[in-house]
Order: sequence, then C-alpha cells, then structure tokens
Amino acid sequence: MLKKTACASAVAAALLVPLSQAQAADYQVDTEGQHAFVQFKISHLGMSYLLGSFKEFDGQFTYDEDDLDASSVEFEVKVDSLDSNHAERDRHILSDDFLNASEYPTATFTSTGFESTGDNEGVLTGDLMLHGETQEIEMPVTLIGEGDDPWGNYRAGFEGKTTLTLSDFGIDMSDFPEPMHELELYVTFEGIRQ
Repeated sequence: MLKKTACASAVAAALLVPLSQAQAADYQVDTEGQHAFVQFKISHLGMSYLLGSFKEFDGQFTYDEDDLDASSVEFEVKVDSLDSNHAERDRHILSDDFLNASEYPTATFTSTGFESTGDNEGVLTGDLMLHGETQEIEMPVTLIGEGDDPWGNYRAGFEGKTTLTLSDFGIDMSDFPEPMHELELYVTFEGIRQ
C-alpha cells in the first residue's frame, strides 16, 4: 500500500513550475540539507490514516520559464528507506506482500511534459516506475519560492501532490477495504542552482 509513495518520489517530482529566471538552469535537489521530502498518506481500513515518508532519494531538474518544454525533472527513491514510524509495519510494507523492496529496490520518476495552469502553478506529466511497473502520472505542482540564500546559492522550491491507484503498479489491495486502494503522494523540495 505504501509502494506508491516511493515513486513519488518521485515523485518527487514537482519541479517544473514557472519561475522568474531568465534562462534554463540545472538544479540539484537539496537532500544533504534535508530540504526535501517524499511523503505519503493512505487510509487504514477506512478508519484513520497511515503517514510515512522515504528518507533516501535524489533528484535534479532543469527549468526555463521562457521555454517550459525545455524543462525536465528526474527523481530516484530508495524504496527500503520507507519509514512509517513503526518498524514491524515497515518490514511488512517492504515485503513481497506490498512493495517487494528486495526485488524492486528503487522507484523513479522522469518527466515528459508540463502544462501551465496559472501563475507559478501547473501540471507535471511523467513516467513513474514503482514495483517494476511504469505508468504515466499527472501531478499538480506549485512554485513555493525562489531566490538567493545566505550562503551564496540560488534556490527554487516546489511542492506537488497526486493520488496513485496501487493496482496500476501491480500492488494487489483486493483483500483490503476500498479506501486503501489509493495512496496520496506529496513531494516538496528545494533545488540549488548548479
């Protein structure tokens, strides 16, 4: 059930929002400074929610406000870095009952397009590979902010959220109540211009 989150990691991936830069630039997601998060939320039996995150991932993006077609995003998430604040549950989610992290250790997201829907927001399209299955997903994304930091870098920060149907990625949830068949993926991060 938490498999969807991994990708998002990909999902991670909400970087193509219009900014106010003059030229295309490459950004590295700031995971070293812990300014990036790949998180998920899924129903627990239709009675409450499980929240969790993936602690290890990497990402980069290219952005050009004047030519969004030239912009791109790539994310890779280590599936076994899942943390739902309960070690026994994490082991179960990572087992072959769900994410099968031993066979599918990474989840990836690669953007294929972006459509602006307004100032500093749009819809990012891309291929999410999770649990050995690749599906095209759409993720509404928003620019949080951009500018110089106190250490001489230029940063841009984004967030995005989407809902994944777990069966689309070969994760069988048929033994669980319908509210558990989908997972909400949330990604937020800062990128440092290279």
